[in-house]
Amino acid sequence: MAGNSQRRGARRNPGSKKGAVVGSGGQRRRGLEGKGPTPRAEHRTGHPAVKRAAGAVAATARAAQRRPAPDGPELLVGRNPVAEALRAEVPATALYLALGIDSDERVTGAIRAAGDRGISILEVSRAELDRRTGAQLHQGVALQVPPYRYADPLDLLQASSELAEPALFVALDGVVDPRNLGAIVRSAAAFGANGVLVPERRAAGITAAAWRTSAGAAARLPVARVTNLVRTLTTYAKAGLTVVGLDPAGATSLDDLGVAVDPVVLVIGSEGRGLSRLVGETCDIRVSIPITTATESLNASVAAAIGLAEVARRRRAARRG
Repeated sequence: MAGNSQRRGARRNPGSKKGAVVGSGGQRRRGLEGKGPTPRAEHRTGHPAVKRAAGAVAATARAAQRRPAPDGPELLVGRNPVAEALRAEVPATALYLALGIDSDERVTGAIRAAGDRGISILEVSRAELDRRTGAQLHQGVALQVPPYRYADPLDLLQASSELAEPALFVALDGVVDPRNLGAIVRSAAAFGANGVLVPERRAAGITAAAWRTSAGAAARLPVARVTNLVRTLTTYAKAGLTVVGLDPAGATSLDDLGVAVDPVVLVIGSEGRGLSRLVGETCDIRVSIPITTATESLNASVAAAIGLAEVARRRRAARRG
């Protein structure tokens, strides 16, 4: 019996609470049983995956802090962007300057332009400007831009029906880059469009970046935000407008776009996938821009400018003839 063995080393020391010293006491068997499945990498303390996940959460939080509230004012930052926005007469409510800023011609020009337009000029600490801009690289300058007031698409349609010239609208199917949106608004204004239609979801809106790229055209040309682009295009088609989609695979060449002299909605697809399936099916005509085979496709804003220029050219020719 364990503890009663006379073998050397097998005796229990009198007064000791320790058990038998022969064998492992079951420790070896329990050591072979395993500890269950290995936890996932992100659940192991100290694992690099845990650190990466924590970094991603922190980056998301910082981005949320930088992101303006929906339909609220936002800040355009940087000396060049602010100076360009003021030159383009982008609507603004305040010009923020960091205390002790090292002034140059861009800063003095921005101050002069803001003063001429009656825009508030506020000096704040650099720490406060960091907080307001979400620690973006602001170079000591920030311009507060008010939320854009979108037009109603039905109001635009009604207003165009009262004009002597045939209506011309540009509809954007999922254009997500605000700089592309701003450039398209600028081209639409230059070629006599009556307005621009943008989807409410999964598409760029008129942000500070779009304001700046439009060179102020967003203040002159109405932009309407639509809940359902397919439904809006259908409504415009029923009102007598031809829905023309720019599509690299379109069966009709832009050179043969005879309907350009009639009321038209020119639809521009997104930067990556082009026209979505439902929007493409809603179009009355799909038009391709003749380009060399060495180039697969054009930037959305470039394609819009080319299409608008062709429509404007045909209308000028029709008026002369």
